[in-house]
Amino acid sequence: MVLTVLQRLGRSVLVVLLVALGSVLLLSLAPGSAASVILGENATPEMIDELNKELGLDRPIWSQYLHWLADAVTGDFGTSPITHQPVTDAIIERLPVTIELAVLALAFSLFVAVILAIISASLAGTWVDRAITGLSSVFLSVPAFVAGPVLVYYGAVQLGWFPVTGWNRISEGLGPNLQSAILPVLAISLTEIASFHRLLRTDLVATLREDFVGAARAKGMGRGYVMLRHALRPSSFSLITLVGINLGRLIGGTVIVEALFTLPGLGQLVVSSINSRDVITVQGVVVFVAIVYVVVNMLVDLSYGWLDPRTRKVARA
Repeated sequence: MVLTVLQRLGRSVLVVLLVALGSVLLLSLAPGSAASVILGENATPEMIDELNKELGLDRPIWSQYLHWLADAVTGDFGTSPITHQPVTDAIIERLPVTIELAVLALAFSLFVAVILAIISASLAGTWVDRAITGLSSVFLSVPAFVAGPVLVYYGAVQLGWFPVTGWNRISEGLGPNLQSAILPVLAISLTEIASFHRLLRTDLVATLREDFVGAARAKGMGRGYVMLRHALRPSSFSLITLVGINLGRLIGGTVIVEALFTLPGLGQLVVSSINSRDVITVQGVVVFVAIVYVVVNMLVDLSYGWLDPRTRKVARA
């Protein structure tokens, strides 16, 4: 068990290092620099070169990366040359918004998807199952950048139930906070509901054909009890894997939604930092998201033994 954890930890560290290097290389291809943004349009090339030298941006990419990595190991992701704010502080300041969006979207998606999957599996092959599956296909084909404007138009502009943009923090009241979060959460959740439903429905249909389920029914147990007690847990093995993957992805994947709804989260921070060529901030946020992603996936892998005892037997063998 310890060896397995160490192997996965080693792979995770390698992934984070490669992600950090990839973000630096990609941003180096973009025209301009933080110095040109700071000095403005009237800056001369000599002024830009001088500021680049002062900021350490005149060094080779590999030198900048190693210098940043040496500080990042100690938890210091650097300081933004644009805002002069430590990147760690910027992440901590904006992280609650992104986490709230990701957690609410994931919880809502799971709640709706599990209910739909249970109904579909219970009535497999009927018109109800086909209707739910068709609706799921529609959700799956609607990305957040399409669902967002539609939800804003009907929910905010036409009905006036929700704010068009902006964010109310929990400290300002739970009601206003949820009111500003509903539309972004719905925009994120549609594709998640579809993917969760399709996966769980398929596994539930297969599990309901197993002998132990037939034995439970033969004992006179009700359909609801058999579904929830005997079929749902073993069928959720693949779903838990997908949830873990999607949670890490959602934390870093709210960029479009946060930009669309003008939400002060990590996504908005990345967008503004890219526009200002703030490599230090972008690199710090990307690495932080990568760390969250690999940690969540490690926890999901380690939870398999609890979820399905058969994996413990395989590990011991």
